[in-house]
Order: sequence, then C-alpha cells, then structure tokens
Amino acid sequence: MQPAVTAGVLVLFAIYATWRAFEDAHYFSEPYLSPFYSPCLTDKCPSEAQDLGQWALVAWWPLSPALIILIFPLGFRLTCYYYRKAYYRSFWVSPPACAVAEPHKGYSGETRFPLIVQNIHRYFLYVAMLFALLLTWDAIHSFRDTNGEWGHMGLGTVILLINAGLIWAYTLSCHSCRHITGGRLKHFSAHPIRYRAWTLISRMNTRHTQLAWASLVWLVVADFYIRCLATGAFSDPRFF
Repeated sequence: MQPAVTAGVLVLFAIYATWRAFEDAHYFSEPYLSPFYSPCLTDKCPSEAQDLGQWALVAWWPLSPALIILIFPLGFRLTCYYYRKAYYRSFWVSPPACAVAEPHKGYSGETRFPLIVQNIHRYFLYVAMLFALLLTWDAIHSFRDTNGEWGHMGLGTVILLINAGLIWAYTLSCHSCRHITGGRLKHFSAHPIRYRAWTLISRMNTRHTQLAWASLVWLVVADFYIRCLATGAFSDPRFF
C-alpha cells in the first residue's frame, strides 16, 4: 500500500504542477506571488512582481516562465535521497519494500548512466538554498499591501511564511547538507561550531521524510490559494 499511495500522490502533484506551469496565468495577486513562478524574470510578469527585474536570457522564452523556474527546485527533489527511494519503490518496484527481493536480474545501483546523474544532487542543493531565499523574500514582501505600503498581513502572508519555513526545513535537513556541514570532518573537537550545526541538521534529518511531504503539499496549497485570489474566487482575509 505504501508504494501505491506514494505513486498516487506524486502523480497527482506532477499533473497539478504541469497544468499550472503551462497555464501561465493567475500566479500573482498583489502582494502574493506563487512559488511556482518565483522569481518572476520575464516581461510576462506584472511589474509589481519583478523585484529582480527582467533577464534577457529568460525574456525571450516564448512559453511559461514556470517551465524554466521549476527545473531547479524539481531537480533538487528528483535527486533527493528520500524521493529516490520513494519513486524507485513506487514506479520501478526496485524493490517495493525492505527485505523484498529485487525483481530485476541485474543490479548496478547508481553506478551507470542514467542513474549516475543522481549524484548531481549535491549541486542542486546550492541552487535550492537560493530558491529558499527567494521564497523567504516573497514571504517578507507579502507584508505589503496592494499599494506597496508595509504593514499589511493577510492569510496569504501566513501561508507564504509557512511555505518558506517548510522549504528551509526540507532543504537544510537534506543528507547532502548534513554531509557538507560536518560529514567530512575527522575531529569534531576542532570544529565546535560546525559540530553544533551538524548535530542540529542530524536531528532534522530524522524528519526529512515528513518535511519532504509537508513542503511538497504546502507548495500546492500556496499556489492554489494565490490562484484563487488572482481569479477573484474570494478575497484575502486581512489581520491588519
């Protein structure tokens, strides 16, 4: 049941993300920007959402800007150690569970093409941290009202704050982040600060599975909420 449920949820996410990426609309409602379209770099984006300006390398792109943006966070997730286990078991039945025989005649692990490309995960980590910073800025930006004045807070602000927090927790609890922080040290006593960071990340790493799912689901929640605001389905409840 677990591989089947995992496959079902990942397929639903893939369908939703593909639909939203190709829709190329309803991704901004002042001051909220969908995480699927952050950062807004093309001339298709509203001027209010172009905090980083327009990039010539992206402006010529004729399709949805989300198709470029999503390459990097999805690349990080697809090569994530947990997600590898999830879709190896769910889609390839390799193997479907622990202590269950491998159904294939030969097993080469991730030592041959194309699976050896999974090792690029450690480099996607650096890019994922940049996107976590961008989503954090989007959450901070959401404290402005429709006139650009600071001091606004609505339900969308809370949703984007939670989204940024979950993305940071998922990214920092990554196995590669744990290894970079302290996995290569020979003597922890000589690096007390890195040891403390490694200890904290190790504790977070035990929750990496839960953080992976929570951050994935909340991305959909944040995007769908902003889409509803952009289409006029309802208004954003404001706290102040």
